[in-house]
Amino acid sequence: MSTITAEARLTSSRTASRALRAVRRRHHLETAGTLLLSVVLIVWTIVPIYNMVMISLEPEGDVFTDHIWPRVWSIESFWGVLTQGHWYLEHFWHQFANSLYIGAMVTFFALLFGSLTSFAIGRMRIRYGWLVSNAALLTYVIPASFLAIPFYRIMQNYGLANNLWSVIAALVAFATPYAFFVFQEYGRSIPIEVDESARIDGASPIQIYLRIYLPLMAPALVAVGTYAMLLAWNEYLYQFLLLSSKSSMTVPVALAQFLSSDQSPWNYMMATAIIYALPPVAIYYAFRRRMTAGLTMGGVKG
Repeated sequence: MSTITAEARLTSSRTASRALRAVRRRHHLETAGTLLLSVVLIVWTIVPIYNMVMISLEPEGDVFTDHIWPRVWSIESFWGVLTQGHWYLEHFWHQFANSLYIGAMVTFFALLFGSLTSFAIGRMRIRYGWLVSNAALLTYVIPASFLAIPFYRIMQNYGLANNLWSVIAALVAFATPYAFFVFQEYGRSIPIEVDESARIDGASPIQIYLRIYLPLMAPALVAVGTYAMLLAWNEYLYQFLLLSSKSSMTVPVALAQFLSSDQSPWNYMMATAIIYALPPVAIYYAFRRRMTAGLTMGGVKG
């Protein structure tokens, strides 16, 4: 009996050892696969950015060399952008200001309309509020590119062609439904008893909105504000259709003008793109924690 028991224990020990080795082998393979995939994704992400930086640091005649890094480093292109030293860049800072203005206005109105709508429907419990919620989400059924020509005709009819406010109106129309959805979902995490206590103390709806609702919605406001800013900052189609003069253009539309000649100044174009990309990168890294919290909360509540 003792011999059989010892053999059974030995067999069991060997089986457990083989199972443990198999688990370890699987773990090592998963780790290696994850590491390989991470390296591929990092290279895939960094190579275009590195290519932009490399071209921007090369003299104008050497942008199509086969070297991994520039043979002669030059900041001429960046200096040309900052000083508007190229004829393509003669309105750069004015166009940069146009982009900032559009981004700020789109962010402000998306936050304003989205928060007011979510407050009225979610906190004040207005009648048939669910119709507004469903209608807002249904607006994303039609792609934005399909609405470009109708928006262009509408702005022409109202005399807003070649006006920054035409772009602002179009982008606010696209950003507000998303803002409303995130605010509505995030607002469900705020106890309604807070509003009721404020009403008992004599607070009006506008006071509840300004002093209670907006401060508690800070993470969602940051998340939606960052989204709206990036939407306006990176948008090209509507800015291209609705803005035609160099004084009203934004930087993305002006960048496309670099390709209108037979010999494009690629180093200036890449330097312009890098400088233009700095503000949204700074905004994202400044608010990334609150942005993540707002998007996560808005995605799991409800």
